[in-house]
Amino acid sequence: MALDPQDLGRSSADLAAILQELRKRAGLSGVQLARRVNMPQSKISKIETGKVIPSLVDVELILRALDAPAELIARVTALARIANTEWQDAKALRRKGLDKKQVELAALERHSTEFRYFLPTMITGLLATPEYIRASLALFPGDHSEAIARKLERQAVLYERAKSFTFILTEQACLWPLVSEQAMAVQLDRLVSVSRLPNVRLGVIPMAGRMPWAPLNVFTVYDAVLATVEVSTGALVFRDPRDVQEYLNEFGRFEGYSLWGDEDRVRLEEWAARFRGGRRDL
Repeated sequence: MALDPQDLGRSSADLAAILQELRKRAGLSGVQLARRVNMPQSKISKIETGKVIPSLVDVELILRALDAPAELIARVTALARIANTEWQDAKALRRKGLDKKQVELAALERHSTEFRYFLPTMITGLLATPEYIRASLALFPGDHSEAIARKLERQAVLYERAKSFTFILTEQACLWPLVSEQAMAVQLDRLVSVSRLPNVRLGVIPMAGRMPWAPLNVFTVYDAVLATVEVSTGALVFRDPRDVQEYLNEFGRFEGYSLWGDEDRVRLEEWAARFRGGRRDL
């Protein structure tokens, strides 16, 4: 299914209106429909007024309870998938202020307990040194001191024992020379240090051997209920359980190719030593 970012803002209202209209055409009250699909009547009401975005499973249950034809089920289900997807435009986020995005991420991190980060291209802000963070924002115009401060503040969440973090980085992400060789060595030292936290698992996928699965994008899964996927022009946010599960499955595949624990730390320390020695054969 092709996703048009312009459709994402209005799809949830359209979905609510369509589901309400279909129920009325079927001659059912909200209470009667709720009984058929084994949902609280209050949830049906919130779905039809747009206060709750239904999952694809919810939509399919409702449509089948209304004896909707297969063609209509396919069309409305596609609309439900769009309604469960949010587009965050990178240019709009920069105009709003990069520090505002950090506040939003901090709020998401406060309300989540299990995090999975797949990082095929570069090191994420939670793991980054101040110099690395500064370099990652250097191409964007303006003063980024507030955004840098917010990114560093967010790193405190790593030390909350009630939360668990799993990071998977590719060798390319670890070795991409975003900063000077000495600064890269310090950055890799930080990865080693964070990997020793009791609530953190940090794995590295080495560029060796055969791997019959190619990474496409940076993505993060929060509590198995929300996935964010980063692309050059922005980010997609997926909330439907089926979409989130696809990213959980992909993350699981990459876990199997990763080095963990002491084996991972030895590799990171070797790379840090090479940077300190100024070697180019990394």
